[in-house]
Formats: sequence, structure tokens, C-alpha cells
Amino acid sequence: MVVLDRVLLSAAEFEQVALQPENRDLRLEWIDGEIRQLVVNDQSSAIAMYVGGLMAVFVRQHDLGYVTGADGGYVIGEHRYIPDAAFMSKTRQTAPSGQAYNPTPPTLALEVLSPTDRHDEVESTIAHYLAAGTRVWSFDPQTKTVQVHRVGLDVLTLTLDDTLDGEDMLPGFQVPLRDIFR
Repeated sequence: MVVLDRVLLSAAEFEQVALQPENRDLRLEWIDGEIRQLVVNDQSSAIAMYVGGLMAVFVRQHDLGYVTGADGGYVIGEHRYIPDAAFMSKTRQTAPSGQAYNPTPPTLALEVLSPTDRHDEVESTIAHYLAAGTRVWSFDPQTKTVQVHRVGLDVLTLTLDDTLDGEDMLPGFQVPLRDIFR
């Protein structure tokens, strides 16, 4: 993750910068008043697309809501995040907001770690999502593990022998980790 500027901005100032034509193709987040540009590698992107694609098909087939990709931003507390993919249940929001940063936090955020991610920033991001009532699946391509973060519950760490399960949020959705980390 690259920090573009150390000048602290308000949310309104950030959104003005983020929506400028020259910045529209950038993946910008606003965290603690700073603009950060996300940098992702092809391995992390492939994992996000695979799991996000499976989720999108499952969600549409079961009419559960909708799934956004890495271009869908969300307001999470006082921050603006862009998860690698996210699921929004119909009970939380019936249709996409059409805004650059949806004011409704997603039901589930998928975060795929990349070599440039700092551990403290990832932990902070997950804490912010949980505080907003968002479940998080955190994928680590290096260790081939997934951590399932749920509000009020211990972190569940899955390994290659396990299956990622949608539990009550996506009932019936399952994908073996061996398929994710081929």
C-alpha cells in the first residue's frame, strides 16, 4: 500500500480528490485522514476474482443480494475502504448505492494480502470492518490460509485441508481452500 500524501484530509476533501478524472482509475482509500493507493499483485487479484466470482454466481442464483469487486468502495466508520470483493445481503441493502463509496458497510469483505501490506494496517482494517458489523475473510497467499473474522467470535484460521463455508450469511456456499490456492 502506498501512502500518497501525509496531509490530513476530511472525508469530503478525500472524495473530491478521489473523484477527479485523473484519479478515477486509481484504487484510493482514506484511512485516518490520509489517502492511500492500493497496490495489488496478480496472485492476490486472481484469488479475489476466483472467490468473488464464485460468490457472485452463488448470490445471484439464490437471490441473496449482490457482490462487488475491487472497484466498489465502502464507508466504514470514519474511513473509506475498497475490499478486494464484498457481499451485500438484501437485508442490509437491496441494490447498489451508485456512490463511489457506499455509505452502507458490506455484510462480508474479502481481503487478500499482498506483499506490500503491513500487518498493523491489515489488523486495523479488519477491526474497523468488525466494528461496522462486517464479517471479513482474510486470504494469505504466502501461508495458504484464510482467517474468518466474525463479530464477537474468535478468529477461525483455515488451512489447505479445510473448506471455506458461508455459514449463516451465505448458507450452502462452500469452496475448498485447495481450489482457492492452486
